[in-house]
Amino acid sequence: MTTRPRTNWAGNITFGAPGYHRPSSLGELQAVVARASQLRVLGTGHSFNDMADSPGAQVSVAGLPGEVSVDSARSVARVAAGLSYAQVAARLDARGFALPNLASLPHISVAGACATATHGSGAARQNLAAAVAGLSMVTAGGDLVELAGDDGAVVHLGALGVVTSLDLRLVPSFELSQRVYQDLPLDVLDEHFADVMTSAYSVSMFTDWRAPRLTQLWFKQDPGSPPPVTGEPWFTATPAPSPRNPVPGASPDACTEQLGVPGPWYQRLPHFRPEFMPSAGDELQSEYLLPAAHAVPALHALADIRDRLAPVLRICEIRAVATDDLWLSTSYRRDSVAFHFTWIADPPAVLPVVTLLENRLAPYDPRPHWGKVFTTPPDALRAVYERLPDFLALTRHFDPAGKFRNSYTSRLLG
Repeated sequence: MTTRPRTNWAGNITFGAPGYHRPSSLGELQAVVARASQLRVLGTGHSFNDMADSPGAQVSVAGLPGEVSVDSARSVARVAAGLSYAQVAARLDARGFALPNLASLPHISVAGACATATHGSGAARQNLAAAVAGLSMVTAGGDLVELAGDDGAVVHLGALGVVTSLDLRLVPSFELSQRVYQDLPLDVLDEHFADVMTSAYSVSMFTDWRAPRLTQLWFKQDPGSPPPVTGEPWFTATPAPSPRNPVPGASPDACTEQLGVPGPWYQRLPHFRPEFMPSAGDELQSEYLLPAAHAVPALHALADIRDRLAPVLRICEIRAVATDDLWLSTSYRRDSVAFHFTWIADPPAVLPVVTLLENRLAPYDPRPHWGKVFTTPPDALRAVYERLPDFLALTRHFDPAGKFRNSYTSRLLG
């Protein structure tokens, strides 16, 4: 155990946990869990709130053996929980397999992303947790259990135990190309939001809210397909003549290859390359997932406050996420549109704006990303998760004494 001070990646959270463990074997991890009175798992630290903090100790599974084993007959891979998607993807591709989708950052851990319903983009693409066919977990007493086909335990927020490995459903390896377009007026989306979002395998829209336009659109598609929507008279965006970074003024060197050059799925689905740190962490992030049918009214609600958003915003990304059946997923049983905000690293300036935009989005049933900055009242948050009582019963089953509880789970889950 160490007691060194630790912060999350962005540095906006200083963890108060007095202890920290990084076991190198499963047996050592089981002993750590069994002995602990209070414990939370710390992944790559890409959460922007106190989800990973603990009144007792934190534990990392990054020191466990980084195994990736592929069952070709079942198209399933067993992946060590502490690995990042960047560490996993190339190994899957070498075996002829792929994951259906990836997040914009390949640096995040597989277990942490799935535990929080983190996602990529694509109207037909589910979030990353939807690929989970089963998982191995050390429970409060130090026992190792195997769970399969359990929709309640996949998006678990660290409240059930310590996940050691996940079984991920695979698809055959594939290639994509990536094209970026610029300067599409926002009012085009009134009639054509779905047209844009369904025009490629994965689509991301970006705006800085400084003007009523999309600054960039990123299309990731089959290399053999024609450029998306360019034949439509309403699509007035222009192709970017050189690589772009979605954040205005940032270098494109950290971004995945563009200009229609084909490449393997894991080198195109993320926005950023794993060998680069996309920023120094000097930012905050918030995100809200709404029913897809509310996309256009929500855009108008945000446009009405763009004079408040723009001064504290680096960039806003808009994506589509397909429905799933995972109890605490932000896309549980509804196709969703995701509004993601990358803010400047100034909490006193940002938090009032976060509250304002939450109020403007409230009529459209938003679900905040579990790992981001939000000020949604706990009662309002609980109201949008109909299976929350069932999940709480699951926590009582696996963790009756509350070893994995912390301020975050007490505050938000009750």
